[in-house]
Amino acid sequence: MKNNILLLCLLISLSFGITGCKKNMIEDGPLENADKDLVFDAKDSLGVYAEQFLNNIYGSLPKGFNRIENTLLDAGTDDALPSSTADVIQYYSNGTYNAVNLPDNPWDANYAGIRKVNVFLANIEKVPLKTPGLKLRWKAEARALRAMFYFELIKRWGGVPLIGDQVFELSSDLNVARNSYEECLNYINSELDAAMPSLLGPNGTSGTTGIYYGRFNRGAAMAIKSRMMLYAASPLNNPANSNLKWVAAALAAKSIMDSVRDGKFLYSLSTATTTAHYTAANMSALASATSLNNYVSGVNKFLNVFSARSNNEIILPYSQSTNSDVEKNNEPIGYPRGGLGKTNPTQELVNEYEMLNGKMISETGSGYTITTPYFNRDPRLAGTVSFDGLFWLTRNVQTYDGGKDRPLGYGNVAQGETRTGYYLRKFMTGTTSDNAYTSLNHNFPIFRYAEILLNYAEAQNEAVGPDGNVYAAINQIRSRVNMPNLPTGLSQSDMRIRIRHERRIEMAFEEQRFWDIRRWKIAEAVLNGSLHGIQGTLNGAAISYREVISAPVQFNASKMYLYPIPYKEIVSNQKMIQNPNW
Repeated sequence: MKNNILLLCLLISLSFGITGCKKNMIEDGPLENADKDLVFDAKDSLGVYAEQFLNNIYGSLPKGFNRIENTLLDAGTDDALPSSTADVIQYYSNGTYNAVNLPDNPWDANYAGIRKVNVFLANIEKVPLKTPGLKLRWKAEARALRAMFYFELIKRWGGVPLIGDQVFELSSDLNVARNSYEECLNYINSELDAAMPSLLGPNGTSGTTGIYYGRFNRGAAMAIKSRMMLYAASPLNNPANSNLKWVAAALAAKSIMDSVRDGKFLYSLSTATTTAHYTAANMSALASATSLNNYVSGVNKFLNVFSARSNNEIILPYSQSTNSDVEKNNEPIGYPRGGLGKTNPTQELVNEYEMLNGKMISETGSGYTITTPYFNRDPRLAGTVSFDGLFWLTRNVQTYDGGKDRPLGYGNVAQGETRTGYYLRKFMTGTTSDNAYTSLNHNFPIFRYAEILLNYAEAQNEAVGPDGNVYAAINQIRSRVNMPNLPTGLSQSDMRIRIRHERRIEMAFEEQRFWDIRRWKIAEAVLNGSLHGIQGTLNGAAISYREVISAPVQFNASKMYLYPIPYKEIVSNQKMIQNPNW
């Protein structure tokens, strides 16, 4: 950490130590390279450059999508594999990461974000903003951002050094000890509570069509608290299974739900079908005639959550300009425009999707058959996974051996095509052309309302059991895609299984599964052994399928539930203590 802070101090000191500058120097390059007296201008009643500095801090939020060498974080779980055996993300599923080689390592980025917040808070009072309440809101946004950065740290490493409002200088003592997980938790909570009154509400000008969409508002701050309190109550961080922690987690989620009920927040599960991703014609082979319209509607409603520029379900997005990166990195490889097919969902994930009648594929009476493995399945399967026969762009995907999207076939390649027989479908928006990419809306959903319902259901089930409120929260999510309600009379343990199942398929590839299997302490069960895929064999006009092994996986439970502290932090900070067994 010392080297990291020294570098940051040097950069800030050099950039803020410029003298003799004029205003136009700010416009000539990045804002952080400008003199702080120009950024925090004592004569700028509009706070133009101070606001730009604050906006720049938003860039440190989790970006999602293909952020780890063009692969998704979920490709390091039991839900997916990367298409290349050399991709570093699978170090998390094959157990080969360490303190030196840590593919997902935002330690520096989050502390850099924290430092930017501290610089902002230390200097914003110099700016004579004329708009009443604006300075308080900006400061509240900065503190909420800082809380988010700390949460990103503690969910990976447990307790980390808390530095408060301090802005380190080159002469500062940079040997800083780690605070405990509980101390960090309490600090983040206190920061969110302090920021909350001055944050915008998520309605009106800050709503999904307003100019403040994507900024930290009260709903986003409450969403951080909901996720953080759920993690704190989970087995990893609550080994004594304190019921008080589950109650607190339930209340954190319910406070958002209550605000929705009372009309204070406009969040809801999106049911729009603005973009008709699929039609009955190109989905006719995937559902029975009596179910086809409901099936297509369910797929389209689910996909529209992620293809719209904004909607009332998204509580906090990572906002970015339109682009085609998701399609380029993830679409099946056989199309002329040259998608890379980086993310390959596993058979373990595909098998988790129920049949349209609400039964798991292994249940008696489900109607499932390996001959037509994707027929009459939960619509979210077609909204998440590109499987053999699913329509994309101008044709059906071909992932049988020798097909356009798996030309060399199962077991014959280590990169360049799917290793599991599947590609990613979620987040992608098709066009009428299979020859050229089109820039499209791709705002990663950091928080969305469906997660709040899932958070509440899980915490409430653990706190009091499967009451009617638990059923109602889960059934809302299922109803959106026209899936039947949960069966009544479930025990607490049965409901726990159902909630975890629902969370897995609803939130797939949104950077949830990676943390869920850790906080539930089930990674040792799901990441030891093998992950599977499917092999399709073309026989005349028919395709036969069989499940196959795609990759070995391993997880060392004695140490891997927490990340190792990066090696450079250990050697440069005498007070830094490594996590157990690393």
